[in-house]
Amino acid sequence: MTTEHERSRRRVLRGAAAVTLGTGFAAGATAGTAAAVGGTARADERVSGAPARERGGRRLDVAVLLYDGFTALDAVGPYETLCRVPGVRVTMVARRAGPVRTDTGELSVTAERSLREMPRADVLLVPGGGERGTTTTMADAGTLDWIRRVHRRSTWTTSVCTGALILGAAGLLRGLPATTHWASGPYLGEFGATYTPGRFVEAGKIITAAGVSAGVDMALHLAARLSDEKVAQAMQLALEYDPDPPYDTGSPEKADAELRALALRLIADAAV
Repeated sequence: MTTEHERSRRRVLRGAAAVTLGTGFAAGATAGTAAAVGGTARADERVSGAPARERGGRRLDVAVLLYDGFTALDAVGPYETLCRVPGVRVTMVARRAGPVRTDTGELSVTAERSLREMPRADVLLVPGGGERGTTTTMADAGTLDWIRRVHRRSTWTTSVCTGALILGAAGLLRGLPATTHWASGPYLGEFGATYTPGRFVEAGKIITAAGVSAGVDMALHLAARLSDEKVAQAMQLALEYDPDPPYDTGSPEKADAELRALALRLIADAAV
């Protein structure tokens, strides 16, 4: 039976959520940045745009591609960042609707729609994955064809981590600067892309983010493009995304060879 204390606690939480996620999401027409490399905006190139909910009176669809062996935070981090942006709807999609296993095999995320049920999207987001998941998807002709079709009509096509290799396999990165997980950077050249280290890199309508946590940075940048900077800033606050890690080893430049090798081994050992 629900106690009065529990009911009071739920009311407080609902009120806090309403304040955090509701206040400050007023519509605006602040321009977004037109190009960014490594998370640094080019302030001299701004484009005008209305909040998502005002564009043609319809919601903007963000499709997050799930595949067997994807990395959970690559998909869920951007989802949490974008799903409350006014006028934006985020949908998990996969070959078939239903649960899709992550790279460790210990967690599944449900795809609400199949690729066939989602023939177009305003934003396409391709997460990275373990070696098996990424390489299998890079060779999946049906999925690559879907990516190309959605990309032709998308406003933004994005990736996180090794999702950039999947975009490359689909032929979308040729001649472009792009980033990915630090251990996979050299492989971008095989697809005609130029590896450009940074938290995220914007090239035309394609935005690639580096490893895992960089997907949240990219999604905040995208939130500003889909709505405005106030909304993006409010979402960062709503997420309480204020990184203060206990260790300063979050990039390969800050870690020695032993740590880099251990990091890759931990990833490989957890994969299925």
